[in-house]
Amino acid sequence: MADLFRIALANLRFAATREESVALAVHAIGDASSKGARIVCFPECYIPGYRAAGKSVAPADAEFLERAFAAVAEAAGKGNIAVALGTERLVDGKLLITALVVNQDGSPAGFQDKVQIDPSEESTYTAGSGRRVFQAGPVTFGVAICLEGWRYPETVRWAARRGAQIVFHPHFHEAEPGSYRPMSFADPANTFFEKAMLCRAAENTCYFASVNYASPGSPTTSAVVRPDGTVLCYQPYGEEGLLIADIDVGAATRLRAAACKYDAETSLGAAD
Repeated sequence: MADLFRIALANLRFAATREESVALAVHAIGDASSKGARIVCFPECYIPGYRAAGKSVAPADAEFLERAFAAVAEAAGKGNIAVALGTERLVDGKLLITALVVNQDGSPAGFQDKVQIDPSEESTYTAGSGRRVFQAGPVTFGVAICLEGWRYPETVRWAARRGAQIVFHPHFHEAEPGSYRPMSFADPANTFFEKAMLCRAAENTCYFASVNYASPGSPTTSAVVRPDGTVLCYQPYGEEGLLIADIDVGAATRLRAAACKYDAETSLGAAD
């Protein structure tokens, strides 16, 4: 019998305010817990919101973030669920895109910063350094944020080679005016990015769980891809809500990742 492990992807709308982002995240954590999920993952920078062009997000505030992280930790502990929260943090006055991981008892597990940032982000964010994996019960998992997972295969491979059965992929991707509006995940007419999700899973024999914001005409959506590169499930485009998936932990053998001769440890700035 398969050893199933339930996860949730919080495919939520972009919050109108940073305070609303916290409220929506806390509610989603409770909802995911009530549905039996043992980990819930949020989109890139969900708290306080990704600082994209045209988005009104309050200036970076370390005190606000500390309060937000405490609220998320309290909700995780109350729901007995681990959380991978797309967020940001200030380090030596520099703003980093990151994922805060909280254990199911509400204790902090640490951060995975975004190491590879897009040129369009360089005026706002600073690249982090180093990679790590996390543990939730029987599952080891990693986090590759947005373009890291799409364009830099080594970020996913690094985690898989260190035991990750799942790599979570928080991202932000909204429709541009007049752009094609997809209806079915990984349709040949869809973006390169969805095909990359399939590749990241298949080339590493691990699960790839990608989570986006809910927005009209979204060019990508939240999805979970099996270790053989086939789609387990995906969220209807633009529809807000939790995507729940039962993961067959034993299927994530990571054999292809282990067979790769190139580990990319130096280029990723990673340390065990």
